[in-house]
Amino acid sequence: FYSNYSYLVSFLILFFIATIINPRFLSYTNLSTLLKQAAIIGIVALGMNLVIIAGMIDLSVGSLVALTAGLGVIVLNSTGSIFLTLIFSLAFGTILGGINGVLITKGKIAPFIVTLATMSAFRSIIVQLGQGGPFNVGEKSYNSFRLIAAGETLGIPNLAIIFIITAVIISIIMNKTKFGRYVYAVGSNENATNLTGINVNRMKNAVFCITGLLSGLSAFLLSSRLTSITAPNAGMGFELDAIASVAIGGTAMNGGRGKVFGTFLGAIMLQMINNILVIANIPPFLEGLVKGIIIIVAVLFQSKNK
Repeated sequence: FYSNYSYLVSFLILFFIATIINPRFLSYTNLSTLLKQAAIIGIVALGMNLVIIAGMIDLSVGSLVALTAGLGVIVLNSTGSIFLTLIFSLAFGTILGGINGVLITKGKIAPFIVTLATMSAFRSIIVQLGQGGPFNVGEKSYNSFRLIAAGETLGIPNLAIIFIITAVIISIIMNKTKFGRYVYAVGSNENATNLTGINVNRMKNAVFCITGLLSGLSAFLLSSRLTSITAPNAGMGFELDAIASVAIGGTAMNGGRGKVFGTFLGAIMLQMINNILVIANIPPFLEGLVKGIIIIVAVLFQSKNK
C-alpha cells in the first residue's frame, strides 16, 4: 500500500504538521497562495514526471522557462496580443524541448549531458539578449496580462485552475491512451519495448516536446505573474523543484512507475514544506538543503519498497 500511495501518506502527514504549526494554514488566503505558488513549478513538474517515467532526466527546464518567458515578453510588447504571446510560448517551448529530444535520440547522447548543456546554453542566450537586465511588460498590456496570473474565477485563483486542468489532461493522456502506456513501457524496459515494434526514439522525442510545451506554459504564467523577467534569475532552481516534486509524488526515479496525481500533490507538498520552514524561522538559505534531503529520502523509500 505504501509503495503505491506513499505520496498520499506524506501529504496527510505534512498537512497535519502544517495545521499545527500555522493556525492560519487552513485560511482561504493561505491555501489560495499555496496553490498559486505551486502552480508554476507544478506545471513544469508534470512535464518532468513524464521524462522521469520514461527513464530520463531534464535539467534544462529552468533555463528553458527563462528563455521562453523573456522572448515572450518581447513578443507581447511588440504585438500587444496576449493570445499570440501564449501561442509563441507554447510553440517555442515545444521546439526547445524537441531540440533536447533530437540530440538525445539522433545524437545518441545521454539525457543528463544534453540537458546539462542546453541548460547552460538557454540561460546564456537570454542573458545575452537582455544584456543581463530585465524584460519588462509594457504599460499597454500590463494590466490585462497581469490579470491572467493574479486574477480569480469564481473565487478560485486562475493559476490554480490552470494547474488543475493541466494535471487532469496529462493524467488522461498517461492513463487512458496508448501513448501513456508506451511511455511507461519505455521507462520499464527500453530494449524490450523496442522489440515489440514501438518506436522508442519517437516516444522520447514526444516526451521532451510535451515537457517543453508545459515549460512554455509555465514561462507564460511566470511572466504574467512577475510582469518582469530577470534573465539571470528567472526559472532558477526550477529543475530541482520539479525533480523534488516528482520524487515526493512517488514516481520511481529509475523510470517505469509513477502517477500524475502524485506529482500534482508533490508540487503542493513542496510549497507546504516551504511554508513550514518559514513559520519555523528556518533560514531561507537552507531551503536547498531541505529539498536535497527530501529527494534523497524519497528515493531511499522507493528502493526499500521495491
